Amino acid sequence: MAFENIRLELVEGVARLTLARPAALNAFNRPMLRELLQALEDIRAHKTLRLLILRGDGRGFSSGADLSSGSSAAGTAGFDAGAVLEEYYNPLIEQMFDLPVPILAGVQGPVVGAGCMLALVADIVVATSSTYFMQAFVHAGLVPDCGSQWLLPRLIGRARALAMMMLGERIPAQTARDWGLIFDVVEDNKLEERLREIADKLANGPTRAYTLIRAGVRRGLETSLHETLQLERAAQREAGNTLDFAEGVAAFRQKRLPRFTGR
Repeated sequence: MAFENIRLELVEGVARLTLARPAALNAFNRPMLRELLQALEDIRAHKTLRLLILRGDGRGFSSGADLSSGSSAAGTAGFDAGAVLEEYYNPLIEQMFDLPVPILAGVQGPVVGAGCMLALVADIVVATSSTYFMQAFVHAGLVPDCGSQWLLPRLIGRARALAMMMLGERIPAQTARDWGLIFDVVEDNKLEERLREIADKLANGPTRAYTLIRAGVRRGLETSLHETLQLERAAQREAGNTLDFAEGVAAFRQKRLPRFTGR
């Protein structure tokens, strides 16, 4: 499929998905959302995939939903603002969570609204020092969506999550890192270098173990300690039957670096 609003590159087991509406600060419209859903299907079809890198073109990662179209019925009586969630955003967030490979996001500039949540779905988020995160929904009289009310309290706690969602203020990258919202902050000209460093580790790591870790953390946020311990036990059995575990043991005994194949 030829994409117009995004770019998808697949090279040596690494998928790079880029939001590509820089003139609109990568704001989401329906064509872009449809393309993102299709891209995720394409990504899942690649059985040798080991990593997804998520980026935004231009001076910002994403300004959120595109409300600029005068032809939209938004704001009129009877308008169902939740319909677009059901059709596009919710499946998108669920598919991102369910991907069988790690997700690494590199963000810059505005990371706003739905764009904020798309970035935070990633397992590891690296931001530039000029980045800011913002839950802008209240400025349009809406409630936070795209999993905001599930994920943000789990990442930064109830007090900060509520303030972020109800005040709609900019959260600078350094503050986001201090809160535990993201992993790292680098200077603007160092973002790609830092992403390459992390991507190299993830793309050459034990992919199946990463898949189990991603799924385990998500389930662990929703279950009891006892249930989580049982899930870990089952996941460890599965990980222990991979070729990567056998390679890891061999490498340890031979005092060398492991050469994982993702199987």
